[in-house]
Amino acid sequence: MTRSPAYEIDLPHVYSGKVRDIYDAGDGRYLMVTSDRISAFDVVMEQPIPDKGRVLMAMSSFWFEYLAGTMNSHLLSTDLLDFPQSAQLPAIAGRSMLVRKAEMLPIECIVRGYLTGSAWKQYLADGTMHGIKLPAGLQESDQLPSPVFTPSTKAEDGLHDENISFSRAAEIIGSELVEEVRAKALELYIAGAAHALERGIIIADTKFEMGFIDGELIVADEMLTPDSSRFWPMKDWKPGTTPPSFDKQPVRDYLDGLNWDKSPPPPRLPSDVVRASSHRYKEGYELITGLSLSDWPGSEENSHPSQ
Repeated sequence: MTRSPAYEIDLPHVYSGKVRDIYDAGDGRYLMVTSDRISAFDVVMEQPIPDKGRVLMAMSSFWFEYLAGTMNSHLLSTDLLDFPQSAQLPAIAGRSMLVRKAEMLPIECIVRGYLTGSAWKQYLADGTMHGIKLPAGLQESDQLPSPVFTPSTKAEDGLHDENISFSRAAEIIGSELVEEVRAKALELYIAGAAHALERGIIIADTKFEMGFIDGELIVADEMLTPDSSRFWPMKDWKPGTTPPSFDKQPVRDYLDGLNWDKSPPPPRLPSDVVRASSHRYKEGYELITGLSLSDWPGSEENSHPSQ
């Protein structure tokens, strides 16, 4: 389920997903706008999470620059003045980026450093993770002996990604390319996780999107954000438990406590749940980057496109 954006941009509309809206900016460029929409259990909620879009854009911009020496990205600019004139709208300041068009890979590049989520469920079932045999006796949230590349397919809206083996990924994109993708994904994760750990944050796992621009493999979309990764406070990490995360956890926790069948229409979120989620996103950004979100473009009045 997607909704039309609250802002009107005089550029050809390309795509609207659960969170992002994409426009053709001409000259081989896209304008990507990240809204405050939030989805849970693959359903978009009616209420936005204030400043969520700004956090995702600010976090991605930080990582694209910080890890540029490891891998180039599609990012050109987050400055409104660099956008086509018709898109220089205050309403999208701080939540938009001008990027180069890329030929995207048809797989998700997932790296896991800790045993959690679907990997934990699979381990409980048969002692493996994406077909990889793991040591016996591991607990939920245990750190893996080393980070593991665990690709998945890309699902259409409304469907779930499918975990696949490394050999299946090789069949899809080629054995030589999948080796390069795995190496780059692991390199990005290890460098990003090391930085975050110095700031008191564990990046338990993450998902990268990769593609080609002029024959060069690059990273695109978003990068090491609370929506594409699990961020845990180091102080709260304890194997055998599920640490709190810097993302939509308050929303998921609230919905899990309801008698809701996880299909549209979604329940209305209480204001305290919305505020708690907004705070989680902002706190994660500021801890990892050492920057203040208030210094990132986008004023309080115009940073909440919600539809």
